[in-house]
Amino acid sequence: MNVVFDFGGVLFDWHPLALLARLLPRHVGDEASAQRWVEEIFQGYRGDWSDFDRGRVEPVALAERIAARTGLAVDEARRVIEAVPAALRPIPGSVALLRELHAAGRPLYYLSNMPEPYARHLEAAHDFVALFRGGVFSSRVGLCKPEAAIFEHCARALALDPARTLFIDDVARNVEAARDAGWRAIRFADAEQCARELRALGLLR
Repeated sequence: MNVVFDFGGVLFDWHPLALLARLLPRHVGDEASAQRWVEEIFQGYRGDWSDFDRGRVEPVALAERIAARTGLAVDEARRVIEAVPAALRPIPGSVALLRELHAAGRPLYYLSNMPEPYARHLEAAHDFVALFRGGVFSSRVGLCKPEAAIFEHCARALALDPARTLFIDDVARNVEAARDAGWRAIRFADAEQCARELRALGLLR
């Protein structure tokens, strides 16, 4: 069984509310305002941010788009964009799980919506990325989850049999899309829950 990991929210922590509270104190005064700015800037990872995930827009142009749309200064938008890679911190339990699967001989791959500058950073900064036999970042193929086409591309490019492939993602619509593509899938809540489900499937002892 191939095991395919998402990155953000599965292998790496992603807490945009805390990030914006730290970077935009002039705008973010409480949780409600932080949530509003998360929605304004990231747009549910649609719109401008989806173009970034697809490799269609560079950071400078993205900052200008966000500023024009939200009223932020361009420098404020740029500061948020540039801070994201360092904010993606490995989840220790998930990394341990990845290493355990690797030691058990499970073929490991990844499928992640990830802008190219962030993908390069994660590849260079974290040695455990080398445990993967391969993977797909959205920005390198111009496709995003939960589109059926990215699952088709991933299976074809990595020579994965969907029926023998398990996908791990924290977003319900991505899990559903994987299942619609014929993959098995686990919705990630935390490393302990994920490990229990992997053991139930016989992928870990």
